[in-house]
Amino acid sequence: MDRTYKDNIAILKDRIEEADCVLVGAGAGLSTSAGFTYDGDRFEKYFGDFRRAYGIEDMYSGGFYPFETPEERWAFWSRMIWCNRYTDPPKDTYAKVLTLIQTKDHFVITTNVDHCFQKAGIDRNRLFYTQGDYGLWQCSLPCHEKTYDNYEVVRRMVEEQKDMRVPTDTLPVCPVCGRPMSMNLRADDTFVEDEGWHAAAVRYQTWLEGHVDKRIVYMELGVGGNTPSIIKYPMWRLTAANADATYACINYGQAVAPQEILDRSILIDADIDQALGDLLT
Repeated sequence: MDRTYKDNIAILKDRIEEADCVLVGAGAGLSTSAGFTYDGDRFEKYFGDFRRAYGIEDMYSGGFYPFETPEERWAFWSRMIWCNRYTDPPKDTYAKVLTLIQTKDHFVITTNVDHCFQKAGIDRNRLFYTQGDYGLWQCSLPCHEKTYDNYEVVRRMVEEQKDMRVPTDTLPVCPVCGRPMSMNLRADDTFVEDEGWHAAAVRYQTWLEGHVDKRIVYMELGVGGNTPSIIKYPMWRLTAANADATYACINYGQAVAPQEILDRSILIDADIDQALGDLLT
């Protein structure tokens, strides 16, 4: 396909307008485009002292740093949670997504854990966040399948930490077994899929099964290669199985599709926030 950026924007706008429904699949690239970068100036703003003291160069790698004490570890993680979950992204990128699809029968599946769709106002019954939430803790074992809101304790950790250490009395422990709490993020087989997670999974599967033969746009935003089996590969398969489906991918430097569905794909290699803005004008 030899189409210009402007051509692709115009075609995607038409396909969305003509569609019966839209499934949005969102990955980390969407939050990056919204301004939630994990390195550079933003990292220096929130973690400059950690960079100087520990040599950590970005938030992602800092999450795996072998801190000697839990007080140090939670000093880092509380800032990570606060700046990526309890503050708003610099751009209104997520609001643009919802504006684009709000008049259509839609659903959103995301691997992002920063709560941005919820803050932008999406109906929670139309959202499945598969990989967890920065705003939730769970037992590190885990001894039970429940998650816990962390806002109040994280706020205290951020406000009261000194010398890159939180007060010991803020360290989170499981209310059932007394073990340390951990993040409700899918990093290994200890990830807790709580009641809310399972309910969202059922809603997503039900919506998907009810729309697979519709005139549908599968719109992938910023999904990389870390977990393609959650969003990217299923969208490719669903597009291949439905002659009335369109696969759209907006991803800077990673807008690709397999040959089998290339004739029904719209690939936009551009900044997602810019592309969404152009789709709305």
